[in-house]
Amino acid sequence: MLRLLLSMLGGGLLCFAFPTFDVWVTAPLALALWAWSWTGAGARRGFLLGLSGGLVFFVPTLSWSGIYVGSLPWIALATLEALFVALAGMLYGWLSRRGRVRPLAFALVWVVTEGLRGRAPYGGFPWVKLAFSQADSPFGRLVALGGAPFVGFVIALSAGLLSLAAQRLLARSGRGRGRVETEASGTTPSRMPSRQVWLPALAVLVLGLAGFAVPLPTDGPAVQFLGVQGNVARPGLEFNAERRAVLDNHVAATLKAQQDVAAGRAPAPDLVVWPENASDIDPLRNADAKAEILRTVDTLQRPLIVGGLLEEPVGFLSNVALLFEPGKGNTDRYVKRHPVPFAEYIPNRSFWRNFSREVDLVRNDFVPGPAPGVFTVTTAGGRQIRAGLAICFEVAYDDIMRDAVQAGANVLVVQTNNATFGYTAESPQQLAISRVRAMEFGRSVVHVSTVGQSALITPDGTAHQVTSLFTQAVVRGALPLRDATTLATRLGEAPEWVAAAALLTMLALGLRGGRPAKSPTEPATAPDPNPDPTRDPTPDPTSKRTKDEDDDDAP
Repeated sequence: MLRLLLSMLGGGLLCFAFPTFDVWVTAPLALALWAWSWTGAGARRGFLLGLSGGLVFFVPTLSWSGIYVGSLPWIALATLEALFVALAGMLYGWLSRRGRVRPLAFALVWVVTEGLRGRAPYGGFPWVKLAFSQADSPFGRLVALGGAPFVGFVIALSAGLLSLAAQRLLARSGRGRGRVETEASGTTPSRMPSRQVWLPALAVLVLGLAGFAVPLPTDGPAVQFLGVQGNVARPGLEFNAERRAVLDNHVAATLKAQQDVAAGRAPAPDLVVWPENASDIDPLRNADAKAEILRTVDTLQRPLIVGGLLEEPVGFLSNVALLFEPGKGNTDRYVKRHPVPFAEYIPNRSFWRNFSREVDLVRNDFVPGPAPGVFTVTTAGGRQIRAGLAICFEVAYDDIMRDAVQAGANVLVVQTNNATFGYTAESPQQLAISRVRAMEFGRSVVHVSTVGQSALITPDGTAHQVTSLFTQAVVRGALPLRDATTLATRLGEAPEWVAAAALLTMLALGLRGGRPAKSPTEPATAPDPNPDPTRDPTPDPTSKRTKDEDDDDAP
């Protein structure tokens, strides 16, 4: 029961690391509770403990997913995500079955299972990755070295070390099973060297401060951006019932901003960005919509990126970013590469129809785009803007964002529509992801939503001019263009593959070692069916050790 309570407490504590709470320090503390409660649990109980902790975390954190569509999709998504935490509990519970906290094993398990969650099923759902809670923490700065997986690894390692220090501290004080073993060996708890307690704690401090040594440069030639948050008539699933009104809102807000330029109250933009769904009337097939966009571009005399829907290919839809240039019209397009399953398309439609006829509410599936999107425009001053595109949830996918940078982007543009999530934490959570991406790739980010939150983000992760939800607003200002690549960009997926290889090796060695032999210092009694996770089997260093006990000192 104590294990269950600790695991659930860890899940609840982890909620506070993410927006809108933003108490980043609760992330390592929450994972320390998970490492503590899963240690020695074994595979079966570890799975159940991980599942309970995962549900306590994901159900409230993803509550925005059911704000208008009901509780069934929300609970189904939260349960699916919690199963990956259950897998982590199972793997770590088995690896730590001898009862000692193993920080490295815990960190590797976390990275691998979080990586799986971001890839499966149907391309995965990497939202609320551990790293995305760390935009304001020193841990977050480490993203420039190894991406989001490396940040997750360091936090999980720190959590494991905290748990190890606590376990050794309790063993030193003579509580629980540690006291039984030390007394059986003829020693006293106080003879355990104090360094066994403070060394893990010191390592946590070093890991926590290491991020301050990571440079996050913000230099580079500055260009002017204008992001337009046009707003919608109403929040919810019917946000675009009046599609022309949404388009008109963005035209009006843009022309009003241009009046400030004409009056000398604001600098002229080099690139203007509208959000996702700014024109859900196909602007390449509808003459009125196209005319409004071209009129706006002609007034601006600057390039405009429009988020829209295209009625193509036949029988399908495309979620796109379209580049319009004065005197040229539409010159480039990017098609969203990762449509959202069960929202923008229905995978295995005939199968899921057996469970719910609601799948047919999505009448036309969205098609995935073929390649990364980078729009190239030249400023009035002759500088070249290479804008890497991401639409909505794509910002959470490591590979999609990295592909844009590797394709030559010197600034990132994130277009999103948060109208279907109301006044919830979804929009702040997404903005936090864009902030982490800015640090990860050393790029400025223009983050623009139909309804907010929108912001301009510098390469150090600082968000400027953050807008309110469901208001018409613009974000405007200078952002640096950068071409230098971070170590995280160059390494790509390598940190995750290294972690997977290390974990597989650890699991193979554990299988080869088989079940641990009974320690001669253990009393000849039946095992406790509900062991306390605070009990540490670590004997005093002066006591006699068995081969199996020495093996347990592996990470």
